[in-house]
Amino acid sequence: MPTSTQPPTTESLFQHRAFVAFWFARIASSFGFQMLSVAVGWQIYSITGRAFDLGLIGLVQFIPSVLLALPAGHLADQFDRRRIVLAGQIVEWVAIAVLAVLTLTHGIHEVGILALVLVIGIAKAFEFPALQSMLPALVPPAILSRAMAINSSAGQAAMIMGPALGGLLYVAGPGVVYSVSAVLYLVAATLMSRLRYERTPPRREPATLKTLFAGVHFIRARKDVLGVISLDLFAVLLGGATALLPIFAKDILHTGPWGLGLLRASPAVGALLMSFWLAHHTMQRRVGATMFACVAGFGVATLVFALSTTLWLSMAALFALGAFDMVSMVIRGALVQLDTPDDMRGRVSAVNAIFINTSNQLGEFESGMLAAWIGAVHATVLGGVGTLIVVGLWMAMFPGLRRRQRLQNEVVEGATDML
Repeated sequence: MPTSTQPPTTESLFQHRAFVAFWFARIASSFGFQMLSVAVGWQIYSITGRAFDLGLIGLVQFIPSVLLALPAGHLADQFDRRRIVLAGQIVEWVAIAVLAVLTLTHGIHEVGILALVLVIGIAKAFEFPALQSMLPALVPPAILSRAMAINSSAGQAAMIMGPALGGLLYVAGPGVVYSVSAVLYLVAATLMSRLRYERTPPRREPATLKTLFAGVHFIRARKDVLGVISLDLFAVLLGGATALLPIFAKDILHTGPWGLGLLRASPAVGALLMSFWLAHHTMQRRVGATMFACVAGFGVATLVFALSTTLWLSMAALFALGAFDMVSMVIRGALVQLDTPDDMRGRVSAVNAIFINTSNQLGEFESGMLAAWIGAVHATVLGGVGTLIVVGLWMAMFPGLRRRQRLQNEVVEGATDML
């Protein structure tokens, strides 16, 4: 568990109306997206019967998230972030509404679905840096970690319940799922349009290579930020046990689809419950050591899962894995946001998004290739051991981050040491 105490103030997150509107908008859009993802996959496969087309769904979302990240981060630092998020959600709503209309009128085909998913991916690529950069302006810095935790709970709840709800609605047809998803996105856009978001107008700069890559240069110059983002990259790359769940469920745990469903849900349930705990507790000391301990806990949980031969132990390991990951994710996210000046948050969030999206995709690829080469168990053991090695190396290379006491920006002895 993270080192924390009850906050010295009784200030509630829900006293901040802008954050409340932001949070409910996040809930609506997250549920809408999870339901959309289920319907798109089922519909594409029912039309073509080709597994390759399911891979294309991920590809048309991944490409814009990487190629457009730096321009999107530049825009987030130059213009009103709320309007950028609102524009992105409106574009996504229109695309989903078109999907619903075409499906209900039997005018849909796989190329049309992929084209509309690409539009949604482009909109999300511009929306993400602005959305991430807005949160620090909605609550005081002292309770930002709690805000990030409760904000993450919306995504985790959507990951658990959204696909199930989408699957149930799919019985009535994919057009119904798209219609409900469109309504949820409309709710999100409406809430975002009414959100009162105050920000000092930024100084406009032309989009040059220097301004586009300013986030990269900033991260390289800030040891704590570099350490946090790179730790996340390598931990995710090595700890990709969830990508191999079908193999573990069938060949090692000897369970069926219901067992696979329980395994898939376990990390999300652990993360969700931990996010509720973090939302009511403020981390006030030893945040650096806590973050490293939780990433190490993530590695240990990966090892336990790899060596488990019983369903209940595997579920417990994945539950702990999700909980540890939530704590480290909240600390990493808060450190990056609080150590970054407001006029740079969009570009830094964009670089962070590249790291996250790339590590998630490459992590699954790495796990799959290793499993094909040395087997799923050995691949997962190697990932867990690799995560622990990375933690040890990063604690040595980033002593200032290891000694970091608080989330708020501070001067830590050794923090300016260069690699």
